[in-house]
Amino acid sequence: MSLAPRAVIVHRTTEYEELLARHGTHGQAEFFLSSRGRSIHEVAERHGRTRRALAAVSAAVPAQWRRARVERADLDRFLFAPEDVVVVAGQDGLVANTAKYLDGQPVVGIDTDPGRNAGVLVRHRPADTARLLRAAVGRAATTDELTMVEAVADDTQRLVALNEIYLGRPDHQTSRYRLDLDGPGDPAEPARATVGTGGDGGGRSGRSGRIGPGTGRRGSDAGRRGRAGDDARAGEAQASSGVLVGTGTGATGWLRSLWRERGGSHPLPAPAEARLLWFVREAWPSPTTGTSLVEGDLPAGRRLRITVESDRLVAFGDGMESDALELTWGQSVRVGVSDTSLRLLV
Repeated sequence: MSLAPRAVIVHRTTEYEELLARHGTHGQAEFFLSSRGRSIHEVAERHGRTRRALAAVSAAVPAQWRRARVERADLDRFLFAPEDVVVVAGQDGLVANTAKYLDGQPVVGIDTDPGRNAGVLVRHRPADTARLLRAAVGRAATTDELTMVEAVADDTQRLVALNEIYLGRPDHQTSRYRLDLDGPGDPAEPARATVGTGGDGGGRSGRSGRIGPGTGRRGSDAGRRGRAGDDARAGEAQASSGVLVGTGTGATGWLRSLWRERGGSHPLPAPAEARLLWFVREAWPSPTTGTSLVEGDLPAGRRLRITVESDRLVAFGDGMESDALELTWGQSVRVGVSDTSLRLLV
């Protein structure tokens, strides 16, 4: 006898619940918000809408199914099973937070507060839950296979994310590493890496540890601009605010802000396209660090390799800093398109 499907409802603690946990009572929370020019009534109303939506989602689970509920903070300790159907009830970001812990399970995104979310990933209303659950275990399910990004360290640590992976120091101060590109590519334009001019370093001289002699370096950078292919093959030592590698789904968030800042020289990938974009944040030129490789794209089969040249760097995905890869001096990590994708019901 086959095991009945399990509906796993993923949710997040509401702002009202967080206020009660911090201040103890409704009255104390109301006083705290009023002292900052806010009203607790709007917060309580949103809490009520979210609770009602969760109740509707739970009631829609078929009686013969198994069920479980998991809060966002417990995702890294929850064991998803192959037969699970995952119902994410909340914001778009909660789908991304959940995706990294899945391995092909179908996902239903339920918007618990319509009008406050973009609806990119939470595309449905609570009333649609019963229909979507039936579709998820049947042959009529229509899903988007959304590309994910993965980072694999040389000690076999692995991290997967739906939007983006950040590699750098956890405090976003100067990260020191060596950047290389691995995998097959066009010798004339490996991974379509873009040569920088050193301009990203402007405005950084006021930050500790980031001042470097720029006069001698500029001529060197100018002389190297015609050799993007050679530089990408040889790699480069860098000092920066970290590296961001993102997917087409992530192109609506952090990745898009960097893409716009750089002038959009590479087309943004589509959510289901097996291609990533990567950006080096505020690369700093010095006699020992360069700014030749500051952005590019990564098709399937290519990897961005980062070798740590400082005491501690981290890699985390989709803002989940508490669940990060810890990397130390001499370790390397490779980042590229993941074999895992997110199956999101449409």
